[in-house]
Amino acid sequence: MSITQRNNIQISGRGTRTMVMAHGFGCDQSMWRYLAPSFHDEYRIVLFDHVGSGSSDLAAYDIDKYDSLHGYASDLIEIIREVAEAPVVFVGHSVSAMIGLIASLQAPQLFRAHIMVSPSPCYVNDGDYVGGFSREDIEDLLRTLESNYLGWSSTVAPAIMGAPEQPELGVELTNSFCRADPEIARQFARVTFLSDHRDILPRAVMPTLILQCSDDIIAPREVGEYMHRMLPGSSLQLIENIGHCPHLSSPQASAAAMRAFLGPMSL
Repeated sequence: MSITQRNNIQISGRGTRTMVMAHGFGCDQSMWRYLAPSFHDEYRIVLFDHVGSGSSDLAAYDIDKYDSLHGYASDLIEIIREVAEAPVVFVGHSVSAMIGLIASLQAPQLFRAHIMVSPSPCYVNDGDYVGGFSREDIEDLLRTLESNYLGWSSTVAPAIMGAPEQPELGVELTNSFCRADPEIARQFARVTFLSDHRDILPRAVMPTLILQCSDDIIAPREVGEYMHRMLPGSSLQLIENIGHCPHLSSPQASAAAMRAFLGPMSL
């Protein structure tokens, strides 16, 4: 099986530089359709689906490999080596921001810069750290997901999307969640929401932009501010947006913040 088939890799754009975009939990590469065209002139845009998501090859899903984010990071390294000859700008939404950070620590020569869209290194409150959820909240969420995945999706997806003035986006995310294989989605959810990668933040070596939404129930402002403090050489940009997916609900503001970050770099 080729990497292209395994991860449903799609390449567009006319630039000589490469930008790789990775979707979050419950999504697929179509979630970049409003943002990616803004960079077609300057970059080759590489989109893909994590194994188990979208139009990836479900036969490639391995329970043991994907029992941590390191399995997805390993795939990302293979994808970049397959599609790019020079270091890439990596754009990761939500959990993919941490997948990208893990991959960059393993193969730093493949990455030029990180853009983290609504990231979180840990979703669980811990002492002075505000992750947004108590441990009991997360366990309740996962129990509901285990017992009634479709019902969970129809309730949680619109809340994650936010964007009250664009209800069609909540419907889209709900449908995306519901298309996923329930068993794979359950494992990916547990791996995502119980992960804690705060310890690797100070080891980051790439210039990093954190795109933080003004009102995000999944990654509240405190998370973005914490990451900014802990990530060396990072920039924090607040986007006025309700929800966790500004690349869909506020693509123009997201693109503007990305351009401001990338502009001074000699990529």
